[in-house]
Amino acid sequence: MPAMSRLNAAEGTTQRLRVVQVLPALEGGGVERGTVEIANALAAAGHDSVVLSGGGRLVSALEAGGSRHITWPLGRKHPATLLEVRRLRRWLAAERPAILHARSRLPAWLCFLAWRQMSPAARPRFVTTVHGLYSPNAYSAVMTRGERVIVVSEAARQYVLTHYPRAPAAKLVRIYRGVDRSRYRKGYQPSERWLAAWRAQHPQLAGKRLVTLPGRLTRLKGHEDFIAAMAKVREQFQDAAGLIVGSAAGKHQRYAAALKQRAPWLTFAGHREDLREIMAISAAVVSLSTRPESFGRTVLEALSLGTPVVGYDHGGVGELLAQVFPQGCTKPGDVPAAAAGICNVLNDEATARANVRDHGFDQARMCTETLALYAELTREGAQ
Repeated sequence: MPAMSRLNAAEGTTQRLRVVQVLPALEGGGVERGTVEIANALAAAGHDSVVLSGGGRLVSALEAGGSRHITWPLGRKHPATLLEVRRLRRWLAAERPAILHARSRLPAWLCFLAWRQMSPAARPRFVTTVHGLYSPNAYSAVMTRGERVIVVSEAARQYVLTHYPRAPAAKLVRIYRGVDRSRYRKGYQPSERWLAAWRAQHPQLAGKRLVTLPGRLTRLKGHEDFIAAMAKVREQFQDAAGLIVGSAAGKHQRYAAALKQRAPWLTFAGHREDLREIMAISAAVVSLSTRPESFGRTVLEALSLGTPVVGYDHGGVGELLAQVFPQGCTKPGDVPAAAAGICNVLNDEATARANVRDHGFDQARMCTETLALYAELTREGAQ
């Protein structure tokens, strides 16, 4: 067994582990942020944390937390990317990590192909995380090939069991995503300095009650339903202002332009690093994704701040709302019901906020359970 992953069996503790996480990039989505959180937890516990990605905005935060980043575009969708398998296998043999954790489909395929060509006695333990409810096909099936498969919600677990019956239920491990409760807590309010800057940037929102839809500008995020719902809300509440926070990349820029032309009365804030502050001052946050999502990180962040959320009752978002704010659940695709849910919040904001329940979806718990899974796999390999 590699020296980095040997255990002191008598004491039941692990020595310093080397854990490699692999994903396409480190820009700013939920998968990327979760990767950084686990990497920081590994480094804080004294382990050797390495992340392979194509780079991005979160690299500096990753390295500041004590992890190594290696720029390696294993998520590039090009036939030549398959040539990286041999190089990756050699790198793994030289680095000798205890754990290889793949978090996205194309990198997972490259990791799996490299991993299975290694000697079982010398290769790392292989972990995958089902972060999304991917289209069920052979390409997506690689996310069920891990020796342990982390599912981020009960919705994700049921999805795997339904669409990939060959994946043994025993190797599925449900580890809910979590929030940093020191940053996302009820009663949090932005500083006066932030508020002054926000007012200067968006004077058209002065005196308005914000209804915010966070999410990149793609059709899957339900922006068209949001526009239709907010048109109904504004008939009853003239002080309600719709706000979309998210960027449009590449082919989605034309879609974003069409949305702006259709609803010039909406505010499009683009990509923001201060989404916490925006959700804290919002009267409501909305999640209207046209397809069920595996979890719903921004939904949980908003609820943790005490901000009511109105969302479609499917996938991980429905699962979260059922536990934390069931009043916010609406039938998927039912725009009038979504509008009514928003109006209910606006009609009595204080009661709506009081009805947001506390929860146990903590970042610390997520990290503890993930590191415990790594240790368990390492113990198995040492036997």
